[in-house]
Amino acid sequence: MCRSIKTLRPPALPEEATEEDIRAAALQYVRKVSGFRAPAAHNQEVFDRAVDAVAEATADLLAGLEIRGAAARKAG
Repeated sequence: MCRSIKTLRPPALPEEATEEDIRAAALQYVRKVSGFRAPAAHNQEVFDRAVDAVAEATADLLAGLEIRGAAARKAG
């Protein structure tokens, strides 16, 4: 149904995840959980709200994570 969601934190991603990366992962998650690749018109609003909520939660998570040793890897 959908591709795997990729890891969005360093070191899996060489740079910081973009808003586009986060939104794509949120969309894949909502598709997987709902079972719909594209929702019917009567479900579009709730589907879009879910994508927005997951994207916001993902951005908050990534912003708050402390990746130990990340600074050392960047410098080295």
